[in-house]
Amino acid sequence: MQDLLVALGLVLFIEGVVWALFPGGMRRAVELLAELPAARLRQGGLIAACAGLFLVWLVRG
Repeated sequence: MQDLLVALGLVLFIEGVVWALFPGGMRRAVELLAELPAARLRQGGLIAACAGLFLVWLVRG
């Protein structure tokens, strides 16, 4: 459980830093994402989830 909270905190930290440093770029990225069809977003999410799972498996293996 502690590792999960640390991972969540790290994600929030990284997202916050990116929004703080590049607010205009992030706004444009969100606008582009809003235009994508749901199938493409779902595919990207699945790829990201698999990559994250692989990374955890590789580190914790």
